[in-house]
Amino acid sequence: MKKPGASSAERRAGKRLSGVVMLFYASAFLLLALRDNAWQGYALAVGVPAMIWLGTNLLPHFFPADRLLLTLTNFLCALGILVLYRTQPELAYAQVIFYGIGIGAMALCTWAVRLLPFGRRMVTLLALVSLFLLVLPLVAGTEKYGAKNWIYIGGVSFQPSELVKLSLLVVLASGLAARRFWSWLIFALACLGLLMLQKDLGTALLYYAVTLLLAYAATGSWTLLLGGLGGSAGAAWLGYRMFSHVKRRVAVWQNPWADYENAGYQMVQALMALASGGLFGMGLGLGTPKAIPVFETDFIFSVICEQFGLIFGLCVLLIYVALVWRGATVAMAARRSFHGLLAMGATLMIGLQTFVIIGGVIKLIPLTGVTLPFISSGGSSMISGMCLTGLIQGVASRNEDALAEDADLAYMQGEVRE
Repeated sequence: MKKPGASSAERRAGKRLSGVVMLFYASAFLLLALRDNAWQGYALAVGVPAMIWLGTNLLPHFFPADRLLLTLTNFLCALGILVLYRTQPELAYAQVIFYGIGIGAMALCTWAVRLLPFGRRMVTLLALVSLFLLVLPLVAGTEKYGAKNWIYIGGVSFQPSELVKLSLLVVLASGLAARRFWSWLIFALACLGLLMLQKDLGTALLYYAVTLLLAYAATGSWTLLLGGLGGSAGAAWLGYRMFSHVKRRVAVWQNPWADYENAGYQMVQALMALASGGLFGMGLGLGTPKAIPVFETDFIFSVICEQFGLIFGLCVLLIYVALVWRGATVAMAARRSFHGLLAMGATLMIGLQTFVIIGGVIKLIPLTGVTLPFISSGGSSMISGMCLTGLIQGVASRNEDALAEDADLAYMQGEVRE
């Protein structure tokens, strides 16, 4: 009897796909370097593909890994660097560093899911540290765009809420898997309260939605889901009444042209960028991306569509859909409820954050101050996004281990029968 093993065809297909991605970015940066005769472009033409190779081959070298998940994630990371390089090069150089750190963080999260027990004491300690991190901005934080959610230490800024995303998922998965109702609920409510005090309503929305959907996935309770939706409607009304910047965002969503020169300027410029790109775009580095305030974070999808076109923008959306599909597949294949909920939570976090920011950019919903995962400029966003991929990858790796064990058992049973 032949011993079953991993599909070599799948491995070859994954390597070919990552090779195509590397060639795409090597060519793009090389063309820009030839156009500008800048050594930085030549360096990125070598460095970014090398990091893509590292990001798609490092984990498979040590653990069983989902190469498609890795390739899609690294494509999005490199896309952000490419767009930033043609608009604000210093941000691109910083993003390369964050990308490298993110690859290491992804590997670390994969290792943690594979090897750490995540017992009750560890989860409790993680929850306490997370609450401390969320309190820091209220004590010594800096306000940006109406939210006091940034911390500056030694000239380095970061958003604690981006890191707490990870611990939120671990606490939720642990509590729901063990049916400890009050533990995860108290932690989630404490996080939401602190985010509301920071006026970080975009992140609060993500935390709330992920908590509600993950709780529904674990319990199947329609009462819980409908009650949560009703609570979210009440919280939205309360936020509208309490915060003036929320009222401005709703007014801009309804009619940005009514206050074009002030509050609506950003949205109008973003919509004009989407329209001017057309189906095929104006070309890499062309257009007027800097006319959009905060183009490097909240509105980077508008820049992508302006330069590459709406068809390419749709392809980017399909990549996010593929990531969500892959993550959900990994979650449903998990053998333990904790791992399944952890992978599902990370998938929901990526998918909902993508929907919230792109939905706001195209004026489908009111704009909220969150970043586009993997693409937007920023170290906190990049590293937390790569960590979310690492959590999914860790569960995928454990799934592969379980399949290999099943194959070994079937092989040995077959040998005995023969």
